[in-house]
Amino acid sequence: MAELPAGAEARTKAREKQRNKKKATPVDESELLTVPDGWKEPPFTREDNPKGLLEESSFATLFPKYREAYLKECWPLVQRALAEHYVTAALDLIEGSMTVTTTKKTFDPYAIIRARDLIKLLARSVPFEQAVRILQDDVACDIIKIGSLVRKKETFIKRRGRLLGPKGSTLKALELLTNCYIMVQGNTVSALGPFSGLKEVRKVVLDTMKNIHPIYNIKTLMIKRELSKDPELRCQSWERFLPRFKRKNLKKRKEPKKKKAKKEYTPFPPPQPDSQVDKELASGEYFLKERQRKRKRMEEIKAKQADAVKKRQEERNKAFIPPKEKPAVKTKKASTEKKIDVEAIKVKVKNAKKKKLGALPVEEVKLKMAADEKKKKKK
Repeated sequence: MAELPAGAEARTKAREKQRNKKKATPVDESELLTVPDGWKEPPFTREDNPKGLLEESSFATLFPKYREAYLKECWPLVQRALAEHYVTAALDLIEGSMTVTTTKKTFDPYAIIRARDLIKLLARSVPFEQAVRILQDDVACDIIKIGSLVRKKETFIKRRGRLLGPKGSTLKALELLTNCYIMVQGNTVSALGPFSGLKEVRKVVLDTMKNIHPIYNIKTLMIKRELSKDPELRCQSWERFLPRFKRKNLKKRKEPKKKKAKKEYTPFPPPQPDSQVDKELASGEYFLKERQRKRKRMEEIKAKQADAVKKRQEERNKAFIPPKEKPAVKTKKASTEKKIDVEAIKVKVKNAKKKKLGALPVEEVKLKMAADEKKKKKK
């Protein structure tokens, strides 16, 4: 074997020493994976980029007509907030656009990206008090487009309302669990907050538009929040603690009443339909003369007319057909079992003969006459 040069031998020995050191001093993986509590990335200052930017950068975005009044009111505040980062802002009400541009004093190259996100959020109906937080280092934004995820408009409105929840309760719960501000407006969902929270918000929003109820994701987030408080479970898998929701298709597909039997597949095309000449040849009409053809057509027309007249006459005659009478109900014969009291009937007849028709009884007549005499004496 050929000997290695002196430089190569030294490198190999150094690598072996490093490997031995790593094996000798084992490092706890939890310390490598987790960020210390309260740690923050140092802010970007002018000392990091004293010479500034070489080129001027600008971004512009359009805004809807209904946002014009609000933007006119809060635009001085927007300019003041961007001036701290040496970025200028312009509002064009004629074209309906907002523009942000860097200046010679701008030292942070990412400031223009944050300014661009600020005007985008303002255009998506996010209030200035929340949108201005994007200028902070530990805050980011995400604008999720949901308009093209659902085909039907009615289904889209229903699922978007599901994301909001009754009186905005679902959205509020999601904001508390992710520490993000969420704004549902039109065909987009604007989210503002830490990176970890934005990731969860995007997952929940996309799942909701895929017909997965947000309550399932909210339950999972609540469990994760509790598990993160336990330092022993930080390096372990949480799959055993997280709930598993299975889809249940309760509604069965309605079977059609008329089932069409599928025809057997044949590679050959269907036979060509017969032409008019072929039909005439088959019936023998092709060989008839013109007069004979006309006569045959007239006979067919007359036969059709006769059938139509016959049907019409039958429909007219239906009105003269008497309806079927119901069978007469047989009256029950009076029972002759009861005995007739002949003597009582004779007494009634005698009393009736004594009474004169239309005349008063004798006693009543005497009383009336006595009353009339008393009246005359008084007079």
